Amino acid sequence: MLDLAALRRVLAAQRTAPAEGSGLRQAAVLVPLTGGADGPRVLFVRRSAALPLHGGQIAFPGGTWRQADANLLATALREAQEEIGLRPTDVEVLGTLSDTVTATSRFCIRPFVGWIPPGTALAPDRAEVEAILPVPLALLREPANFREERWERDGQSVPVYFYQAGSEVIWGATARILRELLAAVVAPAPGLPG
Repeated sequence: MLDLAALRRVLAAQRTAPAEGSGLRQAAVLVPLTGGADGPRVLFVRRSAALPLHGGQIAFPGGTWRQADANLLATALREAQEEIGLRPTDVEVLGTLSDTVTATSRFCIRPFVGWIPPGTALAPDRAEVEAILPVPLALLREPANFREERWERDGQSVPVYFYQAGSEVIWGATARILRELLAAVVAPAPGLPG
């Protein structure tokens, strides 16, 4: 079982400054965690191949901030409801991860980690989401399912992470967010022996 109180403490202790940059569009995602017979799971979506940005990719539910959204948390919860039918009242928000910037689409993404009670009803909006993918945390933590490549971007060598989840490949901004989540899940809570 995942220790939600410890994860909440770790997320609060590692808070980083918001990312800034000209021309960045603000966005937010929900990083949904839930339970399963095989232990804790992370819920991903496979985006519709028809979408103009990041179509067909594995992602977290989320999207662009709108003026009607009170803040980025409201954005993440609204988008999760639109994309996978998750009611905001069914989410226990545990904290945030570091802002992540996408290189090509110029989004600054704020990830919010949330706990979803097992058995919560979900339904993908087929216009945006082809499938909801619950992936065991244990599978994502296996070293054999992770690889890192170095890519050239703007004259610099940058790390690009890849996670193999069955037949699905998680990479890009989603993999960067996932990498930080996995570090938070295994980190000892501040003030406790590690």
